[in-house]
Amino acid sequence: MSVKTNNIYGRISISNKTVGRYVSHVAMDCYGIVEFTPKSLIDSVVSFITYGHEVKGVRVRSAGDRIFIDLSVVVKYGVSIKAVVEALKESVKYKVERFTGMIVDTINVNVMGVKS
Repeated sequence: MSVKTNNIYGRISISNKTVGRYVSHVAMDCYGIVEFTPKSLIDSVVSFITYGHEVKGVRVRSAGDRIFIDLSVVVKYGVSIKAVVEALKESVKYKVERFTGMIVDTINVNVMGVKS
């Protein structure tokens, strides 16, 4: 799948993988995020098999003019998880909407652990 939009110059298509890589860069700039991690054992196996093609811990889906993002992250020990997750959601939503010109409908964040 890909995110598709039209403007006065023509049609624009951005693959979900491209959006996923952009989301990973945006998220790593947020204070308190240490790394991404696969959500389950199945996701671990898939990320191992497709090494280099998918960003582990980031899943992007699109439907029509909406983008749905799932993140699985490890946060820094000692920070407020709630504050970090809220800042992460705001940053990702704002930057992805500006990057794609589409609407980010949902951002689900799964905190898989803490790390110092």
